[in-house]
Amino acid sequence: MSAPHVSFEFFPPKTLDASFRLWETVRMLAPLNPSFVSVTYGAGGTTRKLTHEAVTTIGKQFGLNVAAHLTCVDATRAETLEIAKSYADAGLREIVALRGDPPKGEGRFTAHPDGFANSIELIEALAATGDFKLRVGAYPEPHPEAADSAADVQWLKRKFAAGADSAITQFFFEPETFLRFRDACVREGIDGAKIIPGIVPIENWKGIRKFALATGTTVPAWLDDAFDKAARDGREELLATALCTEMCDALMAEGVEDLHFYTLNRAHLTRDVCYALGVTAQVQLENVA
Repeated sequence: MSAPHVSFEFFPPKTLDASFRLWETVRMLAPLNPSFVSVTYGAGGTTRKLTHEAVTTIGKQFGLNVAAHLTCVDATRAETLEIAKSYADAGLREIVALRGDPPKGEGRFTAHPDGFANSIELIEALAATGDFKLRVGAYPEPHPEAADSAADVQWLKRKFAAGADSAITQFFFEPETFLRFRDACVREGIDGAKIIPGIVPIENWKGIRKFALATGTTVPAWLDDAFDKAARDGREELLATALCTEMCDALMAEGVEDLHFYTLNRAHLTRDVCYALGVTAQVQLENVA
């Protein structure tokens, strides 16, 4: 079984310390020759400028293929497309097109009166420019606002029809979750090869668990038990590496060729998992400023 194609997600830094952590993370993971890296967009568009700065710097300084997140939140159509144009002008050729989360404190997404109503409209507009390869989100478990999993699959099918090239899933904790979703997509006529599983190496179980519950991701009871025991022995990192590697290996055994890692701007665990999967350094970055 050959090594997978990997990609990494980063988020834009808001402080000086966070900046150092981001650039150290990129420096450590860039030699693994990722297919692409993505940079997130804060809830309510709060990191719009920071995202732009991060994606352009990563592209120029590290020579990586960068996919910038772009959302519909709190912006007119013209403003959103102007941001896309600025990415194109900077040489970026990939966008992760998302509806986006509502601003903090607001329960549900409300479209800007002159903005895109949903991700489908955004994808269609970006596809019409012809400037970008478009990646979109997918949900192997029901999105908090979806009626059920079938509705998520049908919405994903509409995203591909609107012009999406590939999809990246929300993270999950058991390989069967993704495989069932992939099977459901195939039954709906979606090419399963276009769907990339999103993987979260568990740097901090309590933090990841809290985020999982907020996004509707199932938390298996056995994971709670495993991390409780690992914490008593001081072996959380060892457990996290083993579990993530085992899940990725199980996915690869089922024909998955691409893996997208949510790094949380921390490189060591992601790098160790990639090494265990046979992804090795292809380039060195000593001369990168």
